[in-house]
Amino acid sequence: MKRKLITAAIIVVCFLLQTTVFKHLSFSGIEPNLMIIVTATFGFMRGQKSGAIIGFICGFLMDFISGGAVGINMISFTVIGYINGFFMPIFYDDDITLPLGLISASDLVYGVIIYLLVFMLKGDFNFIFYLLHIIIPEVIYTLLVTLILYKIILYFNSKLNVEEQRSASKFV
Repeated sequence: MKRKLITAAIIVVCFLLQTTVFKHLSFSGIEPNLMIIVTATFGFMRGQKSGAIIGFICGFLMDFISGGAVGINMISFTVIGYINGFFMPIFYDDDITLPLGLISASDLVYGVIIYLLVFMLKGDFNFIFYLLHIIIPEVIYTLLVTLILYKIILYFNSKLNVEEQRSASKFV
């Protein structure tokens, strides 16, 4: 129960930060994607099921706030969280390269999905411009924020893992 509450708090805080504070900290309209960080992180830390569930919730919140087509973010984030879950067996707390690589790849994939489903379907076929001026700068900004946010999520996950192991050992 404690894990669910802390996870919900992380999602809500990141959602609020992304939709308020980071709107004012944007560079040329580019903002970091905190919900991708949360989705990918829970995927490779907790597995496919958790990644998909967290992705669905994050995607729902993003669809809700965007006012656009409902479902694009839910499906995208769910798949991204699920795919990141495949990397749980090779995830180690002290290795920052895997999280940075997976979060970068997740944000890049998300940017391409949004281009394909939103911009290209509207007749905007200038993918190179979108890639160079929106997707890649967002990935870089997201990576910079990941260096801080990932450590916070990792801290809470580690504390909860220790508590769960301690309570499980009481029953053995």
